Amino acid sequence: MLARGGLITAPGAYDGLTARLVQAAGFDAVYMTGAGTSAAHGYPDYGLLTMSEMVENAARMSRSVDIPLIADADTGYGNEVNVTRTVREFEARRVAAIHIEDQVSPKRCGHLVGKEVIPHDEYLSKIRAAVAARRDPDFVLIARTDARSVMGLDEAIARARGALEAGADMAFVEAPETLEEMAAIPSKVGGPCLLNMVPGGRTPLVSHEEAAKMGFRLVIHPGIALLAVVAGVDAALATLKGAGKPQKLGSDTLAAFYERLGSREWDAIRNGSPAVGA
Repeated sequence: MLARGGLITAPGAYDGLTARLVQAAGFDAVYMTGAGTSAAHGYPDYGLLTMSEMVENAARMSRSVDIPLIADADTGYGNEVNVTRTVREFEARRVAAIHIEDQVSPKRCGHLVGKEVIPHDEYLSKIRAAVAARRDPDFVLIARTDARSVMGLDEAIARARGALEAGADMAFVEAPETLEEMAAIPSKVGGPCLLNMVPGGRTPLVSHEEAAKMGFRLVIHPGIALLAVVAGVDAALATLKGAGKPQKLGSDTLAAFYERLGSREWDAIRNGSPAVGA
């Protein structure tokens, strides 16, 4: 997909259901949000989940869809040794890409204040370890840096350039704060770049057309499903609390809802005639 050119859009999902909804909506890729995965476990995005918890969630999502899954791999969960295992574990789960960042562990959401980053050389050493650990050349390694909010844009650009030189496939400069900064990143980095769109975050929101004109190759929308689900559940629970009975939400019958989860394939297996290409 990257070789074809153009902008790839990956809405965020956090479980098998939301991943399938992204695919059904016609998108070419899906993003496993770390914030959403943390929220689904009942935690804020404070680096509280382990590598194993993140990897197994990625496994559930990747087996639920046919489109590429891009996963948040946080800090790589330790030093070069841990990063090596992280890459191998995500790769073994049919994940198409991961991003590894330079925050001090435990990390924080990239759009919160109070972040810390590891030294420049230590970060690049982890990226080199990730590159060396890769077994499938099509497994995409995205190098994320949170240095913009801590040390300024110039240091973030330097880290992103260094990561690409170390073998990363794409750079992810987190939380630029102006349109001018956003537009400068792809040209100054000099390689494929990811743009993170977070409503209410530190980065101005732009359209996909604007992101493409700036030179970005991949746009992720981590909170798109999570925020919609929270709003929808809040509304449904408020109705139940007030009216004393549930309100029908959406147009799907129960059978139609299960069809969205692949029930026809399973029915065919149960009836002894597996569907071809199901």
